[in-house]
Amino acid sequence: METEQELQYVVIALGQERYGIHISEVYEIIKMQAITAVPKSQPFLEGVTNLRGKILPVINLRRRFKMEPADNSKHTRIVVAKYKDELVGIVVDAVEQVTTFTEIQPTSDTSSAVDRHFMQGIGLVQEEITCVLNIEQVLAG
Repeated sequence: METEQELQYVVIALGQERYGIHISEVYEIIKMQAITAVPKSQPFLEGVTNLRGKILPVINLRRRFKMEPADNSKHTRIVVAKYKDELVGIVVDAVEQVTTFTEIQPTSDTSSAVDRHFMQGIGLVQEEITCVLNIEQVLAG
């Protein structure tokens, strides 16, 4: 049985879709900042940015999920996630809230337009459905 801490997720938005990232995988959330492109890199790699003197690779989650591009707005954020003892930035349209899911259910084919291997399950809170991301799969090159 998971404790309440284990069921806490940061809910992010990409267009009309909502996704959850386990709170233990989120290092910090920062406002969008200048990103330098890296030639001949993975198509979903937005580039790199400077995070307090450290070079941070940044991926574009819309590109990773093969979604239509969108312009950055005042709500655009970089979620700094922990992956294999490294930090990686993830560009998202918005960060909405931290929530505690009452349960996590297996994914179904109709859960999201995103490939199922990126999903860990479906989180439910007050009848609202949020796709829970498998951050390891999302960040794996």
